[in-house]
Amino acid sequence: MFVGIDLGTSAVKLLLMDGSGRVVGCQSEEYQLSFPKEGWSEQDPDLWLSQTKTGLIKLLRAHGDPSVDAIAAAGQMHGLVILDENDKVIRPAILWNDGRTASETEYLNNEIGKEKLSCCTGNIAFAGFTAPKILWVKNSEPENFQKIRKIMLPKDYLVYKLSGAFTTDYSDASGTLLLDVKNKRWSEEMLAICDVKKEQLPLLRESYEAVGKVSAQIKAELGIKGEAIVAAGAGDNAAAALGTGAVGNAKCNISVGTSGTVFITSDKFLADEKNRVHAFAHADGRFHLMGCMLSAASCNKWFMDEILEEKDYAKAQAKIKDLGENKVFFLPYLMGERSPHNDPFVRAMFYGMSLGTTRSEMYQSVLEGVAYGLRDSLEVANSMGLEIKKATLCGGGAKSPLWRAILANILKLELEIPESEEGPALGAAILAAAASGKYEDLASATKEIVKIKETVPPDPELAGKYDAGYAFYKKLYPAAKGLKGA
Repeated sequence: MFVGIDLGTSAVKLLLMDGSGRVVGCQSEEYQLSFPKEGWSEQDPDLWLSQTKTGLIKLLRAHGDPSVDAIAAAGQMHGLVILDENDKVIRPAILWNDGRTASETEYLNNEIGKEKLSCCTGNIAFAGFTAPKILWVKNSEPENFQKIRKIMLPKDYLVYKLSGAFTTDYSDASGTLLLDVKNKRWSEEMLAICDVKKEQLPLLRESYEAVGKVSAQIKAELGIKGEAIVAAGAGDNAAAALGTGAVGNAKCNISVGTSGTVFITSDKFLADEKNRVHAFAHADGRFHLMGCMLSAASCNKWFMDEILEEKDYAKAQAKIKDLGENKVFFLPYLMGERSPHNDPFVRAMFYGMSLGTTRSEMYQSVLEGVAYGLRDSLEVANSMGLEIKKATLCGGGAKSPLWRAILANILKLELEIPESEEGPALGAAILAAAASGKYEDLASATKEIVKIKETVPPDPELAGKYDAGYAFYKKLYPAAKGLKGA
């Protein structure tokens, strides 16, 4: 048996996979986010550990306490976890969707310079990346900065606590802005800029490499049987791509989760000259381009829960009939935006409403706005000569037939829906199996394990209507750019 862990923003999901690649069971455990100030987003790393332990116990007990060959974790990227000399967490983790680092991001991009950053790492600074967070701690909490002995990413904290291995993988490290992605090594220039010592950083490993074993103490505490090898793991988007079969060259996975991503694989390192999308390492040992929007399925949840105050999503979506005809538009920038604008200050807005506007039209515009936002990143990839014709689709948004149709036609892609909806957790389980030696490589593993249950093709006439809608949508960000709230 193999365990895959998906350390998400609001919950940890654990998946049990058998030797044939069949998902045997899943277990989720929730935890809280903290928003101590406007734009801040934090979590206590020990919540991740305690809930992971709780979930592991429940998952294994529910299936007869099977022998565990290997474990791997996928995790929310970019979060800053800092430990002192006694391996104690110094302060709550600063998460990927935290927006406090505007001045540090501006310093890196404008004073250090985007050209230098891109040369050193393949990317420029985004507010959510790890390096600006390190600088924020240095500038705003110097007493905490002086205590730092270990810097790690969220899923690497789990790996460390489970096995004692102080490691990270290339896919997750790509989002720190400390990694020379092209050459797969920590950037000496970026370490100097951020006043970070190499010994404070974890050892770099491929995602599928074994880095240790679950410690005897943890095995005894949780009742884990078997060898329990621990793999390096991966960032959640790279793991989700594995879980949908996006291994090899020019494969695409679209994820509509809390955030939204367009993930395109490449055998070689590629970078957009304007840095509108990220150039990262992939969990398969190669590379990928990734466009990330900060609010995707969270836009849907916000509109339903906070605005309509309804819980029946399917009922609300059933009232949406005329795709391609909506005159209401929604900019999905509830927390600013990353790709392609890199603008932490822009905010969401509705445009085009009149006295005749219905709430169904507003709801439809929310679903369409997320799809238009994803198309922004896809257009960047197409401008680089990557002609993507089809993609796999995962995440909570993939469960809605209506949203799948909207996405297929706005993106003009044939969307393949995998049989398993457990993208990152399944990807992590595949990495665990690879680390144990079960599979020769990840390509053969995903070919055997990942199955497609449904294909959603675009309709040429409807896609044409949405082309016109996208042309108008692109005018809205320039109009909203620079507007500041009261």
